[in-house]
Amino acid sequence: MHHLPELGRVGIWIGGLDLQPVAAVGEAAAEIEALGYGTLWLSDALVRDPFLDATVLLGATRSLVVGTGIAVIWSRHSRSVQGMTRTLLESHPGRFVLGLGTSHARGVEGVLGLRFERPLAQMRRYLDQLDAPDPVLELAGVSGFTAAPVPRVLAALGPKALELARDRSAGALTYLVTPEHTARARALLGPDRTLAVEQAVVVGLPAAEARERARAHVAAYLPSDPYRMSWQRLGFTDADFANGGSDRLVDALVAVGEEAVSERVAAHLAAGADHVCLQALPATVGTVPLDQWRLLAPVAARPLLRH
Repeated sequence: MHHLPELGRVGIWIGGLDLQPVAAVGEAAAEIEALGYGTLWLSDALVRDPFLDATVLLGATRSLVVGTGIAVIWSRHSRSVQGMTRTLLESHPGRFVLGLGTSHARGVEGVLGLRFERPLAQMRRYLDQLDAPDPVLELAGVSGFTAAPVPRVLAALGPKALELARDRSAGALTYLVTPEHTARARALLGPDRTLAVEQAVVVGLPAAEARERARAHVAAYLPSDPYRMSWQRLGFTDADFANGGSDRLVDALVAVGEEAVSERVAAHLAAGADHVCLQALPATVGTVPLDQWRLLAPVAARPLLRH
């Protein structure tokens, strides 16, 4: 079983951290830990390797859990992931979570120049490779060595991906979803798998500016089929995808203002989430939203009840 460390009720998800100098990455992690967040999830922006950044983050903190949220399977061999994960866990026991995902066609084909096809089948094959006996050890004649299963979760939106996460990992990490999706995901995962939910937020801005930032974030994902399909399963239609996204869609996916964020976190927990990671939307990609993390810290500390 791929047991996870304690993630805490509320964590942080951040994209574009690999656009910051390495020293700034460590400083950001130290502040996140000091503010009381349990876990920091790193996106794989394909600029700097998230496993290398995880080394910096873990070294700059004492108890913060760091997870890849997520590492894209197409861009690195399973043996490399296996080796880096084991090194991180040995160096920082109980503080690293391997999050894996297939990303989407725009990233894989547009950035990596690889063919994006049969993502679920590719993920199953990748997991088989991760779980297979190490051929190097076998060639070296090392017998009796059994590595402990690494704590891992899979990115999942649709039913089949959630079932795969249930069957082959400790749970799922969802992205750009609603509490209704969280309830459906919990039903598919069952009671003994971890459900971590990313929640986009904007705090500390006037309402009009916050809404503009929220809409720009949602609009960036509108061309991606997996997200559109996920939203369609929740009852959104083509009308909601026009002109950068309807108010209904934007409001459902992005919580604006501290009170709304607190209510949304509580709604996800009540729907079955174990952990909610807040993505504070910055003014520009790669900017570290320290001011928003500070404003959101009381949400992480508040005694929210799951049921």
